[in-house]
Amino acid sequence: MENWKKCAVPDSGPGQMDEAFMRRAVELAERGCGRVSPNPLVGAVIVKEGRVIGEGWHARCGDLHAERAALRSCREPAAGASMYVTLEPCCHTGRQPPCTEAILEAGISRVVVGAGDPNPLVAGKGIRMLREHGLQVTEGVLREACEAQNRVFFHYIRTGLPYVVLKYAMTMDGKIATAAGASRWITGEEARRRVHEDRGRYTAIMAGSGTVKADDPQLTCRIPGGRDPIRVLCDSRLTIPQGAKVIVTAGDVRTILATCCGERERLRPYRDAGCEILTIPEKDGRLDLRELMQRLGKMGIDSILAEGGATLNGSLLQSGMVNWIQAYIAPKIFGGETAPSPVGGSGAQAVEDAAALSLASVTRLGDDLLVESEVKRCLQGS
Repeated sequence: MENWKKCAVPDSGPGQMDEAFMRRAVELAERGCGRVSPNPLVGAVIVKEGRVIGEGWHARCGDLHAERAALRSCREPAAGASMYVTLEPCCHTGRQPPCTEAILEAGISRVVVGAGDPNPLVAGKGIRMLREHGLQVTEGVLREACEAQNRVFFHYIRTGLPYVVLKYAMTMDGKIATAAGASRWITGEEARRRVHEDRGRYTAIMAGSGTVKADDPQLTCRIPGGRDPIRVLCDSRLTIPQGAKVIVTAGDVRTILATCCGERERLRPYRDAGCEILTIPEKDGRLDLRELMQRLGKMGIDSILAEGGATLNGSLLQSGMVNWIQAYIAPKIFGGETAPSPVGGSGAQAVEDAAALSLASVTRLGDDLLVESEVKRCLQGS
């Protein structure tokens, strides 16, 4: 509410005003980050005679949707006002009643929508319903920004699979550890803080047995007010030590152990520690990652931050399960022929088999760089 005055642009044309108010709605939607899964991030702004009279966002799964939250916050009647909403209003009953009903009951006269909702229960029906009741609906204002904000939701609702972000930190010569295996710390404090922010953003974090044995990480979000992600541990042969931090604390932080091992007695200590066990079929001597992702998707896990080592990274890229890559690059040189690089496995055999990426952004974090890319095609031909 404190930033309402920023959204009033009386000297701008209609298109610029629409973009300004939608930009504010996008800012509001971001406040639900990490807490609305598997729902989308949505923000809403209500404007009357050029003045913002209400704002809202979807704050937590099960709470009011952005449209109803904005209507509830209105400081005067919303009849005749315009509503700016980042995602098409829902028209079905879920944990909350339809937002289209609330919009109609409030007497809103115009709705400006950023992006359509691919959920088959909505998928244009919300917009059509509003138009059928005489409301003016404008679509596609800041569509790219609104769709980018919900790329996790869009992927999950269309495929049923988690959106996978592959993250690694490396030196400028492409090493993730020294030849002796030392890796703490490659990047600086600012970059590491960003990693913890992302741990709070995504539903789950994934690591392989090699990373757990080498680093004994906690895989938690260690920033004030942060939310710990669900931990997914890939351990084909069940070799993670029972004393590892991720096992000892499984009763405090939800931990899923995915393994090919089906021996009840070997699994018992992990289950007793609080781990949820997923027995996954073997493929090429390792976990069938596609099967694992399908199982996780059915459990409601819509996004995963993969923080494994070269082996897991290679397997994920080989399986076609990676959607986004975050490469943290530190101004250091490790050297060494045997020092590991970020992606292991058999790799591409020909240049045309390489994973194809689309550069999305480059961000400076202290002395380090974060290079982010969308995966257009995973590794082929091996």
